Amino acid sequence: MSDDGLFSAPGGRVWAVGALCHAVGDALEARFNPVTVRGEISGFTKASSGHCYFSLKDESGQLRSAMFRRAASLLDFVPRDGDQVEVRGRLTVYELRGDLQLVVESLRRAGQGALFDQFLQRKAKLEHEGLFDPARKRPLPSMPRAIGLVTSTGAAALHDVVTALRRRVPHIPVVLSPAAVQGANAPAELVRALQALYAMQPPVDVILMVRGGGSIEDLWAFNDETLARTIVQSPVPIICGVGHETDFTIADFCADLRAPTPTAAAELVAAPQELWLGALGLIEERLVGAVGSRIDVLDQRLDLAAGRLARPSTLVARQRLRLTYQAQRLHYAVLSKTQRAGEVQTRLRADFPQQLKRSQAQRRERLERVASRLRLLDPALVLQRGYAWLTDTEGHAVTSVSQLHVEDAVEVRLADGAVDLGVTGVRPTGTRPTPPS
Repeated sequence: MSDDGLFSAPGGRVWAVGALCHAVGDALEARFNPVTVRGEISGFTKASSGHCYFSLKDESGQLRSAMFRRAASLLDFVPRDGDQVEVRGRLTVYELRGDLQLVVESLRRAGQGALFDQFLQRKAKLEHEGLFDPARKRPLPSMPRAIGLVTSTGAAALHDVVTALRRRVPHIPVVLSPAAVQGANAPAELVRALQALYAMQPPVDVILMVRGGGSIEDLWAFNDETLARTIVQSPVPIICGVGHETDFTIADFCADLRAPTPTAAAELVAAPQELWLGALGLIEERLVGAVGSRIDVLDQRLDLAAGRLARPSTLVARQRLRLTYQAQRLHYAVLSKTQRAGEVQTRLRADFPQQLKRSQAQRRERLERVASRLRLLDPALVLQRGYAWLTDTEGHAVTSVSQLHVEDAVEVRLADGAVDLGVTGVRPTGTRPTPPS
């Protein structure tokens, strides 16, 4: 047999390498595509162009894969070696090397599809019941007196939240109600932790429920229906800071506010001290200004009062009326005390014969002191010092020249009698007398 017979092909065709690779690729395209594959990521790299390259493997095989920039930009997580994933794409042959290659068009964590369907169904149900209604969402307190915190004691989120709160509001107490944030027991523990904070006395003013990022399986506890209803029953606002910015759970929709990260949740209820100190400084300036304005007003009132006191005629008239009133009060007081003294004397005479003379002397002395005080307040003494009391024909006190007219009759009362006079002229203070004609 000749060498040519050894290399003869059925039908007499000899394939070029590139043509054969292309033909195999066409056959794969017609036979398998599109294809969905489940496996473990190995050797993941991301080029500067944004394209991603890795292998999918399991215990019995391995498949080179490529995910180009457009598809990679749609990922909501960063793939890592060891991740179990499901990919959808097209089988091709990379003709330059003759390698079988899977061009990945979409990628998700393994099992995510079923869980995501459950998530969508539960979300639609609770939304229909009104648990996500924006009208029931409450505003956050601007200055909480105490902050409740629900998370795991071993979670990195606990350190992040405590650090942020200690930096911004070290004066506000934080009450930790611990609970598992992942696993089968996590939903029940989260419910118990929230209920413990609800029952606290005195109560907290706001509650933070936080944990770090993870897969949909890691965050599944926060999609629990009982937990959702417990969040809605909270007596105070709840901030849910679960996962990263791209992660959403049922708890996020039920909470009064969703934070993209645990640290952001802490910052939402912790305005920096500098902000409040600045506000206090502004209030202080306003108070100082208000007090200064008030003092200015009072100074003006004091000046006005001092001006009024500087008019002797007004002051004398006012004091004269006050003396008359006090004299009347003293007169009635003396009469009352004299009557009471007589009653006491009678009682003492009957009950205490031995003390009668001493008691009478004491009361007589007190009576003389009261009479002396009354005499000192007698208006007649004021008249003896040269003052006069002027009244009109009806007996009214005349305290101003505006009450008199030329030819009016007046009575002037002096210390030893009264004089009837007629007004020949009226001259206000500060005017000169008119010379006789």
